[in-house]
Amino acid sequence: MERSSLEISELALPGTFLLSPRAVGDEVVVRYETFRQDDVEDAIGRPFAIRYSGLSAAQRLVLRGIHGTAGEDGRARLFDCVRGSAVHVVVDLRVGSPDYGRHEMVWLNHRDASGVFVSEGLGHAWLALEDDTVIACHSSRPDTPGAGYTVSALDPALALPWGLTGAPVMSDEDLAAPTAAEALAKGLLPAYEDCLALYDRPALTGD
Repeated sequence: MERSSLEISELALPGTFLLSPRAVGDEVVVRYETFRQDDVEDAIGRPFAIRYSGLSAAQRLVLRGIHGTAGEDGRARLFDCVRGSAVHVVVDLRVGSPDYGRHEMVWLNHRDASGVFVSEGLGHAWLALEDDTVIACHSSRPDTPGAGYTVSALDPALALPWGLTGAPVMSDEDLAAPTAAEALAKGLLPAYEDCLALYDRPALTGD
């Protein structure tokens, strides 16, 4: 069996994994193996198949998130940066989680082709560090526009270390997003146990 050139390691925030491709090639072409299903499933300990992929393009200092999926819409997702670079943050906003409020920060760029796996229910946000940054999202289930939850990426209680020296560029939806406390009070956040139950949900088959 061919040896994989993809290294996968769980980060300090449970349910979050860093995918680090090893460059292979010659003086003409450098190749990065960014996804291998069997290796990812071995690392996370359960099935994961990509059923949807999408791209988000942004200019420098665009801040997106915090976005998450909940309930039957809960999806495991894999993010990578295919152009430019970004700071990507994963936040545990699952109600009842022993890690509620904790975050994990990784730097993604097209030069090393690294990616981050995000389990169901966890929130994510990213800040573009270059113009024309493109983030790819690969999901275990088809996208459902308008589903899930949004929490302010600038929530002072979460204190995410964006390192901003000025105001970021944000969509109207993200600017109007509630704090984590407000989202919790409104019942918008997913329950930890419900998210864990999605781990055993059968994979989608056929169309």
